[in-house]
Amino acid sequence: MKLARLRTPLCIYVAALAAYLGASGGRLKRHSADNHYVYLADSLLHGRLDMRQKPPHENDWARVEELTLEGGRQVRGAGLRVGGQNRFRTTKGEVLTLEPGSVQSRTFRYYVSFPPFPAVLMMPFVAIFGMQMNDVIFNVLLAALAPMLLFMLLRRLREEELAARTETDDLWLTALFGLGTVFYYSAVIGQVWYTAHVVVVLCTIGYAWCAIGARAPVWAGVFLGLAFLSRALPATLMFPLFVWEAVRISRRADAAEAGFLRATDWRRVVGLLVRFGAPVLVLGLVAAAMNYARFDSFTEFGHTYLNVRWTARIQRWGLFNYHFLSRNLAAFLVLTPRILAKFPYVQVSWHGMSLFLTTPVFLLLLWPKIRGRLHWPLWLTVLPIFVTHALYQNDGWVQFGYRFSLDYTVFLVLLLALGGRRLGWTARTLILVGIAINLFGAITFGRMPQFAYDSFFPAE
Repeated sequence: MKLARLRTPLCIYVAALAAYLGASGGRLKRHSADNHYVYLADSLLHGRLDMRQKPPHENDWARVEELTLEGGRQVRGAGLRVGGQNRFRTTKGEVLTLEPGSVQSRTFRYYVSFPPFPAVLMMPFVAIFGMQMNDVIFNVLLAALAPMLLFMLLRRLREEELAARTETDDLWLTALFGLGTVFYYSAVIGQVWYTAHVVVVLCTIGYAWCAIGARAPVWAGVFLGLAFLSRALPATLMFPLFVWEAVRISRRADAAEAGFLRATDWRRVVGLLVRFGAPVLVLGLVAAAMNYARFDSFTEFGHTYLNVRWTARIQRWGLFNYHFLSRNLAAFLVLTPRILAKFPYVQVSWHGMSLFLTTPVFLLLLWPKIRGRLHWPLWLTVLPIFVTHALYQNDGWVQFGYRFSLDYTVFLVLLLALGGRRLGWTARTLILVGIAINLFGAITFGRMPQFAYDSFFPAE
């Protein structure tokens, strides 16, 4: 690549880095209180899957109880908070009723329940700086890559005539993503949840680059697999884009006359899917082996063993259930801040705000001017991720805006680019409004509690 083509992307990185450093401010002085990945990196460096020490607090760590019962039987699992007292479910799924005095000894083993790839990225820095490794600085440096790489992806779409945009349009869309979405506040605060979001966004951009045109099947699979090792199920559901493109490029020129089935080279499709799926399978097996070694289950990342205020609702309803739909849709669509008559004048719920408040320009997605070849595959990629979030037991609490949308925000920005609607003063005004709102969130979230309140939805 010619140096001249890197000039604008590098300038975007510097500008994004400055914006994130500025909004982060005093947070840069020390690691966040929720640096779970640092603990996981430390464990991996010492050849362990469990933590070497008790966690510094009780927020979002997986805790497995190890019991020795009468007769010497040893079991691992967690006590149940629903269905009666003294009930205990083992890691193998057996439900026991523990009679008083039947437990001879009880110890706890702690794990980081989040998928491990972000911790793997941190391992070299933890090896150097130890447990004082600063996850806030790590997040900021990593996050600034996302607007730069997204601009390069938008430029590719423009040069391949998939998007009728100018470079100025691409810069506006890049600013929209980097500063006018919830990615802004997510980039500047550290914390395990936001580290995962930043890493998944980078994987998503890499996946989209490789999946469009099915140009790099193996690398598309690698990026999807790494996203899975960062945010598990939602990231895995990005596959429709690649599958659609693999089928599209495998159709012969006489497709209109021969019909869809006969005009498609299915051998080529299968070949592309095998190359795409192989790294996904390998990385999935890595995750499965790690899960089994920790929790005796290939699919358990540890969320069942979280010792948090909503453990009871997980045990009652599971991780995904229709029961959670109304709350999640409200948080995504209509949740608004409080407007007060005196200082601080505005307060944002810890459940966040509607996506269309934090990023109002996304309303234009409802009225695209053009529906090109990538319109439907991108929406088919967004939809299953959105549905998964809609049924999940958590709406993202604690957050400034609907942070789970970051699993598909890159695709929404691409849809804006491809939609053909002019980025005139209306669109640019909406982008600027979004930037102002998210700047407020990046500065205040987590350190100015007067602008937040914890209510609206019950814990159950």
